Amino acid sequence: MHKGILHIYRNTPLGREFLYQSIFFSQKVNTPLYIYIPKYKNFNMYFEDRVVSVSLEPSYFRDSKRAKERVQKILKEKNAVANFIEPKEFTASTLPDLPVDFSFMTSPRTISIPFSKFQIGRIGKVVRNILLCSQFPVILPSYCFKEWSKVVVMFGGSKNAVNAFKVGYYIAKRTNDPLYLFTQQENNRPLSYYEAILKQKGLEEELKSVKEWLFFKEGDFSDNLFEIPSDSLVIIGLFGHGIIKNFVFGSKMEIVQRELPNNLVVVGPHFKEFFV
Repeated sequence: MHKGILHIYRNTPLGREFLYQSIFFSQKVNTPLYIYIPKYKNFNMYFEDRVVSVSLEPSYFRDSKRAKERVQKILKEKNAVANFIEPKEFTASTLPDLPVDFSFMTSPRTISIPFSKFQIGRIGKVVRNILLCSQFPVILPSYCFKEWSKVVVMFGGSKNAVNAFKVGYYIAKRTNDPLYLFTQQENNRPLSYYEAILKQKGLEEELKSVKEWLFFKEGDFSDNLFEIPSDSLVIIGLFGHGIIKNFVFGSKMEIVQRELPNNLVVVGPHFKEFFV
């Protein structure tokens, strides 16, 4: 098992920022970084019960002859090391199969649509499919490299929110960064209701490590997001039937990824617990 971060390199200034973020995450969490420099426009990712076919937009291949040279320069600049992925399996002669046995993957919000034609605050169809099918959490990086020194878990009480807490706790433990929880009260449920969910899942000891629970009984959810520290990594699970089916706009997931400039880690419905 690769047990590290998968990063697909885009040979543009934006791609450089995303690579900075993967390197930072890799060094903070102390897990290997795996970089794929595309040679073909398309590739497949074979998850347990579904194949995600990815068609990369043209900027991934801009000045492709210099791509590896640029990556190596960035790695040297950051005093980092990485493994370069060369696919071994092919569905067709020009259709490689990318391995999926990773602990994390860094993905921009769009892979198949040129960024210049993409509406900020949206998530592209292919990225949505990866989020829905992957066993690993997916890092949605901010558009410019942004360091983080806190971990904030969005917790609404769902199964995927519990998984998000597990991921957030794991990252905070690896990095020694403070762990926060963020909850927007629903149906007048007290804080004890949400605490009980974690305790029932056998996470009572992990819950003790939370530095602060940002619990909001009033106010608009979007407005309360202002209280999330700028220098935090935000962990969120895909929750609610609509979000799992088609990322209905207006859901909390959509609001979070649209409103927050922070780096996000999204934990999907097929997440499996891991050890980096």
